[in-house]
Amino acid sequence: MRNSIFTIMKKELARFFGDRRMVVSILLPGILIYVMYSFMGSAMGDAFGVDEDYIPSIQAVRLPESASMLMDAAELPVGEAAAVEEAKAAVTAQELDLLLVFPEGFDQAVAGYEAGSGLPAPNVEIYYNSASTNSAFVYQSVAGLLDAYEAQMVNKFDVNAGGEGYDLATAEDAAGSFFAMMMPMLLMVFLYSGCAAVAPESIAGEKERGTIATMLITPIRRGDIALGKILALAVISMISAASSTVGTVLALPKMMDGVTDEMSASIYSVQDYLLLAAVILSTVLVLVTLISILSAFAKTIKEAQTYAMPVMLLAMGMGITGMFGGGASQDLAAYCIPLYNSVQCMAGVFSFSVLPAGVGITVGVNGLVTLLGVFVLAKMFNSEKIIFAR
Repeated sequence: MRNSIFTIMKKELARFFGDRRMVVSILLPGILIYVMYSFMGSAMGDAFGVDEDYIPSIQAVRLPESASMLMDAAELPVGEAAAVEEAKAAVTAQELDLLLVFPEGFDQAVAGYEAGSGLPAPNVEIYYNSASTNSAFVYQSVAGLLDAYEAQMVNKFDVNAGGEGYDLATAEDAAGSFFAMMMPMLLMVFLYSGCAAVAPESIAGEKERGTIATMLITPIRRGDIALGKILALAVISMISAASSTVGTVLALPKMMDGVTDEMSASIYSVQDYLLLAAVILSTVLVLVTLISILSAFAKTIKEAQTYAMPVMLLAMGMGITGMFGGGASQDLAAYCIPLYNSVQCMAGVFSFSVLPAGVGITVGVNGLVTLLGVFVLAKMFNSEKIIFAR
């Protein structure tokens, strides 16, 4: 009996380890989870800070000697503001990170203030823009410095007393920041879902049913078959993604009801939507191409769906970077990376910081990737070992 058990075990293990497809399907999830979470950790670490070589732009009105020494010790350069309202406008326009406004004779007022007197303490005003990652980070740094100094002085002054009116982000900025954080990830999920719903059935499904052989013996060129399939799948995927996107855009304001009255997709222009449509179309072509190539390796639809898992995690991982990126990258090299470039363009459109040149590069790169994929898929159609694998 024991020998029989070992015989069965040996047979099953040999079958498993002798089939590379099964080995990959078992090991792949763990590898992808490690890669994805490592990537997410790195992205989140970069999201809540600024570049190491970033020099913040800070201006101050009536900067006292004590605060000047604090800023110098923290290596935060501070310039003199010419006019308060102009500096506020610069913060609102995200041209200036921070504006500090100190009361007249701050050091003398702090020295002469009695905490138990019941009189209002000297108040330091810090104006910032929460829609800007750099501004928000610099605000936290400077506020922390002043709070620590205030504690040393036994609460002899206040920082942003009342807490209202110091965040100069406009309602449009706030809405744009929210959409830029949420929509790229949601769009990538919707686009992948639409592609994954149709691509495996179109290729792996035909292999499973045995109908692909009939198509391949026709006089149609293999490249035309591959391109025709990809374009048809892209159209179907676009319809699915468009439906999900429209539903999400219409639902987001309802979800934010009571939080803000300015959450509306109407803040974007027709040009914004046209740029977004071009990016989405090129992204769908890339996703359909990748899933189609992986499906051509599979023998069944179920197996094709397993092989498509890396594309799903890749799409989700790229989408997540949009949540922590603080808007579109200003480095044109970032737009040469397929899928990542799409997320950067989406984030740029939604945050009003889109680079038209970046969109052009993205559409071009994604188009080249699609053409390369069509060439690869056509070569796979020519391989009987791949198409008729059992």
